[in-house]
Amino acid sequence: MPRYALKIEYHGGPFVGWQRQTEQSSVQGAIEAALARLEAREHKIAAAGRTDAGVHALAQVAHCDMERDWSPFRLSEALNYHLRRVPVAIVDCAEVDGDWHARFSARERRYLYRILMRRAPATHLKGLVWHVKQHLDVTAMQAGAAHLIGKHDFTTFRSTICQADSPVKTLDRLDVTQVEGTHGPEVHFDVRARSFLHNQVRSFVGTLERVGAGSWHPDQMHKALVACERRACGPVSPPTGLYLAGVGYPDDPFENGAG
Repeated sequence: MPRYALKIEYHGGPFVGWQRQTEQSSVQGAIEAALARLEAREHKIAAAGRTDAGVHALAQVAHCDMERDWSPFRLSEALNYHLRRVPVAIVDCAEVDGDWHARFSARERRYLYRILMRRAPATHLKGLVWHVKQHLDVTAMQAGAAHLIGKHDFTTFRSTICQADSPVKTLDRLDVTQVEGTHGPEVHFDVRARSFLHNQVRSFVGTLERVGAGSWHPDQMHKALVACERRACGPVSPPTGLYLAGVGYPDDPFENGAG
């Protein structure tokens, strides 16, 4: 059976998350239903990472196995036709080796988090950003974020329902920058690691927002980290501003994909 890698974009608002749920709308379920329209059987796809309810993706990656030999372009076009009623799009497709795995072959996950800073309510960006009314000190947030880079026990920034075997992870990047967006100034968080704990990025962002608002000193991020206690974490940011922005592989399967 030929295997295909899919690069997927979606708006997480209407979904309970990536993972298939009985009688609830999920991104995985929508794509598997579209695949069943192409080949009438049960389909099970695997993704690079599971996103929670309300979380978006710019470049989620999943793989599927097909019985027919599809050209990547035809497969992506057919899937997009059957996905047209939901906010999910296959933006690229490539045939890969049978042992290639969207999750286990990945070497990096990249997340983007967006905070919109303005007094007026969000309209066009509602559901796509975390809207805060006050200005945040980006320099202070970057200083706080620096304490988190590297290999650490991230128990403080891990959900109590996280199922990972170990809280020890290596954080490769956590850059905090201000961007002048069309609808007002935004704070962007560029977060990169091989893998993440459940709610780790949102825990980072929610706690760093307290630093930017002046409620925390940047050095308190280090104290929270070494405490290795969930209660030392600040508030968890909402899912609306979080995007799975990309997945890195030793060999990019999409170099010659559908485009």
